[in-house]
Amino acid sequence: MDLSLTKEQSMIQEMVRDFAQKEIAPLADQIDKEEKFPEEIFRKMGELGLMGIPFPEEYGGSGGDTISYILAVEEIGKVCGSTGLSYAAAVSLGASPIYHFGSEKQKQEHLIPLASGKSLGAFGLTEPGAGSDAGGTRTKAEKKGNQYILNGEKSWITNTSYARTVIVTARNGEDEKGRKKISAFIVPTDAPGLTIRAEYEKMGVRGSNTTELILEDIHVPEENILGDPQKGFHQFLYTLDGGRISIAALALGIGRAAYEAALQYSSERKQFGKHIGSFQAVQFKLSDMAMELELAKNMILKAAWLKDNNRPFKKEAAMAKLFASEAATRACNQSLQIHGGYGYMREYKIERYLRDAKLMEIGEGTSEIQRLVIAREIGCPAN
Repeated sequence: MDLSLTKEQSMIQEMVRDFAQKEIAPLADQIDKEEKFPEEIFRKMGELGLMGIPFPEEYGGSGGDTISYILAVEEIGKVCGSTGLSYAAAVSLGASPIYHFGSEKQKQEHLIPLASGKSLGAFGLTEPGAGSDAGGTRTKAEKKGNQYILNGEKSWITNTSYARTVIVTARNGEDEKGRKKISAFIVPTDAPGLTIRAEYEKMGVRGSNTTELILEDIHVPEENILGDPQKGFHQFLYTLDGGRISIAALALGIGRAAYEAALQYSSERKQFGKHIGSFQAVQFKLSDMAMELELAKNMILKAAWLKDNNRPFKKEAAMAKLFASEAATRACNQSLQIHGGYGYMREYKIERYLRDAKLMEIGEGTSEIQRLVIAREIGCPAN
């Protein structure tokens, strides 16, 4: 397995890095402070083709692959965690399920606008009582004629205030063994009965739109059910596996930003007549940060490579997400420590990096859930 970037992948990485530094970085502090969703930035990303990197050109995409996409997530996340999270949610959760499981009609109607950046997508899975226990979904879908009627509540959903469609999971009866059957539905956000409310005031990624969804007698045509209605649970698990790779890449970007800031600061700040980077205690911190971020990068690339080559990647995605998210938080903590009192000040951005990084250990499955996934994949006995 060769993890060297191809010419096309390197070109995408450089293009996104240039865009992120010029267009996103100058606004990142404002986005965080004002809790402002960057609509204009997303419009520009759509024009550049970033919203459709991993999708074929025939569906409005750029014809890239998962590796190209996670490189883009990393570069965007490095300058702005809020923009990076909304970008990852739009592509991995709002658009990818339609590409992987949607009918040709659904792809033409919904994927093309998403991949071309003309609309934004969202994914409604989490509920007040079903977070880590995704199988505990209580939202119901009742079939009446050629329609489904949806009722329920979703929470912690990204992008919904700016999305045209949201993919919603709901209980759809029981299978032949009496187990709850969960299906996914493509729901327009302007559907009668759908209410978007309570944008959360968050500790970090404050410019990423996060809301609750209330579904009251929403009528959805049968043709809007996504993929095989019998396999909705497995479909969203596959979606989450792919999303975990992108969250790992986002964490890596944030961790890299914190590490590079600490490295630069250590060569500028003097104490006791020397640059603090000459002190062994600081060098050890920087060495650990560099090592862990390099390991995270390789784990992410491997998981993305496996996905691109249609090989099983559940375990590797969980490992990459777990390690990268925790490594990023450690890097931000150490960077703040190296900056001392200045790291605690907004002027130096480190406190923003730390606030943003912490969510990476929670979203797309907590660190505890990732360890459970890994345990099952390596063959640990079931409870």
